[in-house]
Amino acid sequence: MTMSARFVPYAATPGRAIVQVIADISVLVWVVAWYYVAKGVHTAISAIAEVGAGVESGAHGISSNLNGAGDGANKIPLAGDSLAKPLNAAAGAAQDIANAGHGLDERATTLAVLLALAVAIPPILAVVVPWLLLRLRFARRAGATAELAKTDGGTDLLALRALAGRPMPKLLKIADDPLEGWRTGDPEVVGQLARLELRSVGLK
Repeated sequence: MTMSARFVPYAATPGRAIVQVIADISVLVWVVAWYYVAKGVHTAISAIAEVGAGVESGAHGISSNLNGAGDGANKIPLAGDSLAKPLNAAAGAAQDIANAGHGLDERATTLAVLLALAVAIPPILAVVVPWLLLRLRFARRAGATAELAKTDGGTDLLALRALAGRPMPKLLKIADDPLEGWRTGDPEVVGQLARLELRSVGLK
């Protein structure tokens, strides 16, 4: 596995790397699942928008037909005006219904988007944000440790960090007095302490 010296995305130790990969896949599955939930919500609300669009289309067609009939009736001698007025009034009412359908279409379309986002974003962020912060923290810490290991005296510094931060039972497995071993520069003790610190951040 080729890893950047300053940004290490995955651990070099198999156990920890497997856990990281499983976590990444789980987060991806979580995001995809909520995407489809949001898509289902959007589809359900969009059905209302389709009803509004259908009402608008049908009422607009009726309005146009009634207006045409009113124009035709208006040409009838003597009774034309009397016949045209109710037709034109009905056409106006149909147009009002068309306008209402258009409004329903627009509002339902907007609501579908907003509800889909409201349903999906909170649970996605609740998982993705902590996961991302932990992954970035690991990558930066592992990268910094890898850089430290390459420097002159890096082994001694890693051993010192192990003495300061690793659990006492693990330190005592290395030597009865690991601090004394580090002070005297015992290469075996210092090397094991450095390796312990590297393993703690997922490096070999």
